[in-house]
Amino acid sequence: MNPNIIMIEDDTELAQILTDFLKRYNVTVENYEDPYLGISALSLKQYDLLILDLSLPGMDGLDICKEIRTKSDIPIIISSARSDVDDKIVGLELGADDYLPKPYEPKELYARIMSVLRRSKRTSNPTKNEKNSDLKLSKNNDIILFHENEISLTRAEFEVLSYMIKKDNCVIPRSELIGNAPSLNSQSDSRSLDVLISRIRSKLGESSKEQKHIISIRGIGYRLQL
Repeated sequence: MNPNIIMIEDDTELAQILTDFLKRYNVTVENYEDPYLGISALSLKQYDLLILDLSLPGMDGLDICKEIRTKSDIPIIISSARSDVDDKIVGLELGADDYLPKPYEPKELYARIMSVLRRSKRTSNPTKNEKNSDLKLSKNNDIILFHENEISLTRAEFEVLSYMIKKDNCVIPRSELIGNAPSLNSQSDSRSLDVLISRIRSKLGESSKEQKHIISIRGIGYRLQL
């Protein structure tokens, strides 16, 4: 696999360093300093992944992420010097697949790129996922099977777990899980969700101390590992 990547980064020196480094691993990078030109390029050409800075001239990177997600499911890695945890959470909520705070080593970016691309490939091949997964939705999306047996779930448990299955291997913020579970009040706090997750874990034969499928991501939310 020789990934073809688009980068929107106004730090030209950093962009060149990353481009030269990734080229050694047969990763092609096209960088755009102007975010508007980058967005236009995305609509004209097929890319495998987007590396997105947040502090850009004329347009905030979070707004770019939101706009791109309305048009494309391209994997997105946010690469930003902004250290505010709220930016990280909002970026993930808007659909970014990973968030890499600057400064970082180019080899870490390469590792993140390959990890995100592997996850993206798996989720784009649902038949393969369904065959190999211990945990999956039925064809009609009305029941959840664990080792081919139906799990008895409350409505809220089903809504949370089915959403996590659809977002396989993605880090899902607590607010996103609550927002996609209609049975939960939008004002529900994280503790209510944690109790729900604990009940689901119990039905999967695991616990917070022995996490096999539902992985806690401290300070953010959860990730389902199938």
